[in-house]
Amino acid sequence: MTAGASAGTDAYVPDHGDASFSVTHYALDLAYRPSGNGLSGTAMLTCRAEEELGSLSLDLHHLTPSKVRVDGRAPAKFTARRGRLRITLARPVAAGAELTVFVKYAGNPRPVRKRHLGEAGWEELTDGVIVASQPHGAPSWFPCNDRPDDKATYDVSLSVPAEYHVAGNGPAGRPSRSGATRTWRFAMDEPMATYLATLQVGRYVVHEQDGPVPMSVVAPADVGGPDFDASFGRQPEMMAAYVERFGAYPFSSYTSVITDDDLEIPLESQSLSTFGRNFVSADWSRERLVAHEMAHQWFGNAVTLRHWRDIWLHEGFACYAEWLWSEASGRGTAASHAAEHHARLAAQPQDLLLADPGPDLMFDDRVYKRGALLLHSLRTRVGDQRFFDLLRSWVAAHRGGSVTSDDFVAHCGGDVADLFDAWLRQEALPALP
Repeated sequence: MTAGASAGTDAYVPDHGDASFSVTHYALDLAYRPSGNGLSGTAMLTCRAEEELGSLSLDLHHLTPSKVRVDGRAPAKFTARRGRLRITLARPVAAGAELTVFVKYAGNPRPVRKRHLGEAGWEELTDGVIVASQPHGAPSWFPCNDRPDDKATYDVSLSVPAEYHVAGNGPAGRPSRSGATRTWRFAMDEPMATYLATLQVGRYVVHEQDGPVPMSVVAPADVGGPDFDASFGRQPEMMAAYVERFGAYPFSSYTSVITDDDLEIPLESQSLSTFGRNFVSADWSRERLVAHEMAHQWFGNAVTLRHWRDIWLHEGFACYAEWLWSEASGRGTAASHAAEHHARLAAQPQDLLLADPGPDLMFDDRVYKRGALLLHSLRTRVGDQRFFDLLRSWVAAHRGGSVTSDDFVAHCGGDVADLFDAWLRQEALPALP
């Protein structure tokens, strides 16, 4: 019988996650006051014991739990300290058993800060909120088992003042209104990692787009014009190019949120991506990131890393997808981008292992570019037909699941094992084929 994991499950994000149980569903019922930044609500977690349990730990930062129930009854004890909500069960639970955990909580949410990773999570804007949680910010707004490999389905409702629009994971139904408040509801029926859960709050209007699934851009009313058309306006074309190369879009909708504030970087969530208004531009440096975030819906969201050390499985793939969009849209070929970035990497320090870059370097640009160069080298070695067949079958085989670098190496076959060894497990930059 375990007392609940307390040291975390991933060395890159220590003190997060509990391997002794998994969560299969989150039901979040929340209310938010932008004036005062007040969040309150309840979370109901449907869990499965992976071993006999005497206690369990949830991740919850900067918010105060006032009530906890396990299977409808009070636990023996619960304590909230240093970002961990530790629950001692009234009686042990057998391995394989299902249990429900209810938490009522409230407070003033703010991002979770980690020394190596900076801040992530619930963040106030000038007039609204973004939630950008990669990799450690989910506990800033709901109690969770914060492991990238513990994917669950979600039902989320958020009540806000009626003048605000809310975007979240999955299509938004028509909000219900009660007085000066509107309640927005979202359902994500595809398994989702905690860090990919999101809510976006602002004074927005919706621009509908054509696509294989409902597509929209949610933005301030004054966003539009030629710069919008040249970047976000091309998302239906991007979607078509990616469906051809990666297979069917893996979710039931796709939303891009453009905040009224400028943002340093965009970020993907499941079925949704977030950008600052400074990304509305005809410049390739902005357009490529619109394509990059969309590509994460296949590589990162549908197929998610099991361990953070394998971040190249997200970022290398999305970076290469930028080059594929460039190729498909009549700009530079992927080969020209590969040659350019290989030359740049060759001039930089050769001290990074792509298979395990370490928490300090997991979001280093060399991870993105070296991962993309690995994929281009694979494409050059095996040819376009086999390469794109590999990408489509990779997504089809692992959609909704969690994967490792070794899984992808095995998927590609033993005849290219030497290529992966050179790119993943050696610091020296290999030559392009």
